[in-house]
Amino acid sequence: MSPLPAKDHPQPQSLSDLFMSFTLLALQGFGGVLAVVQRELVEKKKWLSREEFVEDWAVAQILPGPNVVNLSMMIGDRYFGLRGALVALAGMLTVPLLVVLIMAIVFAGIADVPAAQGALRGLGAVAAGLITATGLKLIAALKENVMGMRTCWAVAALTFIAIALLRVRLLWVLLVLGSLASLWAWRQLGAIKALGAQA
Repeated sequence: MSPLPAKDHPQPQSLSDLFMSFTLLALQGFGGVLAVVQRELVEKKKWLSREEFVEDWAVAQILPGPNVVNLSMMIGDRYFGLRGALVALAGMLTVPLLVVLIMAIVFAGIADVPAAQGALRGLGAVAAGLITATGLKLIAALKENVMGMRTCWAVAALTFIAIALLRVRLLWVLLVLGSLASLWAWRQLGAIKALGAQA
């Protein structure tokens, strides 16, 4: 399958470009993959706009499997069909898998050392900061959301309360709040379409 026609932003030039881009992205994704993915795909490569990234990331999150792997396959498929999806998947997994295996062998020898345990805890704080910073950067994309900014904030707040404070399982949050948000967006799109038909 040939690549899609160029849009108003750049796109992968070839399957090898796709493979190398996702390999390099995966190798940077220690701890805070969301921040890395957003920076690489939106800010540097500009393969996605902020709005497209938010929409694609939402779909990637509700699919089974790692979010970033799902997103890579969606992007590969968008530009090169099934071959692109498989190449993007290979880019995400091949070299990082080798690195993780080597690190697991090395870490097995020092896992009980207090300094190594402390370093891992410190990296956890950095990962939390990266995710928070990326979330704040992506808020601007909600201005264009069909649900409206107030509804987006309400859904985000309810999601935070359900997961962080009430400890509701993610599956139930996705089913309930995700379904309600989808229905509201569908209703808003219908209203916009009806207004367009009247005009």
